[in-house]
Amino acid sequence: MRIRSRLLGAVLIIALLLAAFYYAMSGQKLSEEKAIFGAGSKTTIKLWYTDEALTDYLTAKAVEYNNLNSRARVELSCVSGLEYLEEINRASVDQDDYPDVFITTHDNLEKAYLAGLSGEIDDPSFLMDEANGYSEAALNSVKYKDKFIAYPYYFETSSLVYNKTYLEDEVKAKIQAEIDAAEGEAAQAAVDEEEPTEDVEGMDSDISTADTSEVEMSQEELDKAVTESLPATIEDILVFADNYNAPEAVESVFEWDVTDVFYNYFFVGNYLNVGGPAGDDISQIDVYNQNTINCMSFYQQLNQFFAIDEDAVNYEKVVQDFIDGKTVFTVATSDVVSKIEEAKAEGKCSFDYGVATMPSLNETYLTRTMSVTNCLVINGYSEHEKEANSFARFLCNENTDNMYTMSGKLLAHSKVAYENASLSAFSDVYANSVPMPKLMATSNFWVQLEIAFANIWDGENVNDTLRQLSESVKLQIGGEEVHEEVLPDATVTITEAE
Repeated sequence: MRIRSRLLGAVLIIALLLAAFYYAMSGQKLSEEKAIFGAGSKTTIKLWYTDEALTDYLTAKAVEYNNLNSRARVELSCVSGLEYLEEINRASVDQDDYPDVFITTHDNLEKAYLAGLSGEIDDPSFLMDEANGYSEAALNSVKYKDKFIAYPYYFETSSLVYNKTYLEDEVKAKIQAEIDAAEGEAAQAAVDEEEPTEDVEGMDSDISTADTSEVEMSQEELDKAVTESLPATIEDILVFADNYNAPEAVESVFEWDVTDVFYNYFFVGNYLNVGGPAGDDISQIDVYNQNTINCMSFYQQLNQFFAIDEDAVNYEKVVQDFIDGKTVFTVATSDVVSKIEEAKAEGKCSFDYGVATMPSLNETYLTRTMSVTNCLVINGYSEHEKEANSFARFLCNENTDNMYTMSGKLLAHSKVAYENASLSAFSDVYANSVPMPKLMATSNFWVQLEIAFANIWDGENVNDTLRQLSESVKLQIGGEEVHEEVLPDATVTITEAE
């Protein structure tokens, strides 16, 4: 009996040693909550994010992924955005509880890469495949030193937003004016030929001429006419303002937040270069050139047409003024859509609206808006990079508008057919946008650029301001003083509305 007990004890010890050996060879920690055998054995992938607006959507996607995947499961953590990358780095180096995937804005990617928190994704062809619908802006946002080091997830950019109801009324008014003018000419011709004017009044017409409300057009015809009337340039907005018989509620034809570089950037976006297309090349810094001088001079001249008080304006006021019908055109980010829709649902907005591509400045100078892309980053410290990449691609493969309806975010790829055409318009603008640079060395450039915009709006010399800005950023990057060759002053002049 004792011998049998000893034999059984020896067998149990051997079994335990074999189990320990299995753990050691598999690299799995004894403290991990994973089953060794059976269908319940899943790798846990942890995703960190900072925006609570994503929680419901990400939770739904995690449940979907967990149900579909037999080898991995996802855990979500919404964490503080304060010192976000620093906290990820501390957790990755010193703790076991760290993210395998995390969401951050693309301008943090250089910092993440140099800290070892990001590396090249395992299948770059996924992003390059045209079927997945990623624009150059989306691809450039996650490219660093010719490597794709994250997945573009969702974006923000700005564009021109217009009061569609006002433009519809203006279209009808113009048609009515043309009809009245034509009838007047016909009546005068009849008088000149001594013909009865009754014949003229009795002429067949498909459009009633009593007032603008009686102009008969199908909605399709009206939509087409409004689209054709949209301003192609900022100068067109000036012409519109000069000829517009504005309703009593309208206080300004065009208003935007002149204090925020995100809404001003389109003025110089096509000609200012900080870091090249991917925003990662420190040798490509071109702030002070003839084009930026002319564009900023154009910006300065707008102050005399749209006297926007910097001390009284901010983005929230601009959006509220638009919702209240006080403006016809504004520059806004995609969040304006949900704000307008909410106001309409509450009966606080009675206007229809639309989003258009940002107009050029004039026939010579083009515009480009700035964009920020939130990315899915695979943590370089993760022990489950394959599974983490798989989950990131799963999130990127969303092709419905569920993410927008649940979180208010617009996906970075173009595969989603949004029910609201205004959202699709923002996606189109994003495709041609300039991603904010990733260069850590230029991190405070945007503060300096915002100050430059403010000073120029207030009347400071454009040439001097841009030259000093260029010298400052190059000193910051190179550590040595740079003296730019002085360029000629601006030659652009805004065409006066006639």
